[in-house]
Amino acid sequence: MKILYIGNSEFGTTSLHRAIALERLSHSVVLLDPYKAMGSRLKGFTGKINYHSGYRFLQKIVLKWLRSSIKHLEDIQLIWINSGELLGSRSLKFLKELGIPIVLYNNDDPTGTRDKRRFDMLLSAIPYYDLCVVRREPNIEEYKAKGAQKVLHVYMSYDEIAHSPLEVIPIKFHSEVAFIGTWMRNEKRDVFLLKLINAGISVSIWGGRWQKSPYFELLKPYYKGPFLKGKDYVAAMQGAKICLGFLSKGNRDLHTRRSVEIPYAGGLLCAERTSEHQKMFEEGKEAIFWYDADECIELCKKFLKDDEKREAIRLAGMKKVRNLKVGNEDTCQSILRSLEEHVMKNELLIRR
Repeated sequence: MKILYIGNSEFGTTSLHRAIALERLSHSVVLLDPYKAMGSRLKGFTGKINYHSGYRFLQKIVLKWLRSSIKHLEDIQLIWINSGELLGSRSLKFLKELGIPIVLYNNDDPTGTRDKRRFDMLLSAIPYYDLCVVRREPNIEEYKAKGAQKVLHVYMSYDEIAHSPLEVIPIKFHSEVAFIGTWMRNEKRDVFLLKLINAGISVSIWGGRWQKSPYFELLKPYYKGPFLKGKDYVAAMQGAKICLGFLSKGNRDLHTRRSVEIPYAGGLLCAERTSEHQKMFEEGKEAIFWYDADECIELCKKFLKDDEKREAIRLAGMKKVRNLKVGNEDTCQSILRSLEEHVMKNELLIRR
């Protein structure tokens, strides 16, 4: 199948991982990157205005770019849009005229409240997608209320190649307890990590925006650098004795990408206890879960001392996440099957 894939093409992004996964499944993928096309309009002060206005002031430019980019493309059988925040109803109406099925895949929570107006244009375009893929159960009915034709709920996914374990882990990525992720306002990740540090646990932090934390001076000795990509990202997950997975409460998370990437890469997942985490992994045997920082401290101290038990959980988690079939290839296949069923059903209804 020849697929027009509209999404971020930057190295290390999950968007690019999925595009490449589709190629591994023997599809021909034409990749168009609206983020590169919009360039400086998404950066600095102008970028902030566009983000907080839901990119409404970019819609004419996006549509013009889209028309120009695809006018010479032939034999496209499917349009796959990753994220979709830059494409409003005008762009989707144009794509719909091509008579090709259109899939929306979004990792975030567009119908939630955390990102305010960021997804305004996306939400206006939902009725034009043949299939919307979401990661949170509340999104299902909320998308339908916005006019979605069909909604598919799937787990977050790891990438079978990009996140595969390394044979050798550089010494700089060896750690006791690691967190790899972004500082986020109001999420109190900094407070949580400080509690672990004050309890005598050696913590290593990689990620963006940590300098914005009001506690950064206290965290600075434990901050190892900005967000990691590629093999460095895998090395940090795999090289930690225990790897923390935080949720975004504002994003209504019950599990995240780290929930599957950490065990797939060979790390030991230590995350907040939720219904989805407990459904995915057997607690204490395939992953370790906590209710708050105090329980996390207790668990970290316990398992840092018990190499044998820690290793058993790590290996069981690696096995379990593979059995869950939540890699990009399996997830993409599931999406394509769901789309095919939807298209065939509509064709039958039209014939009747």
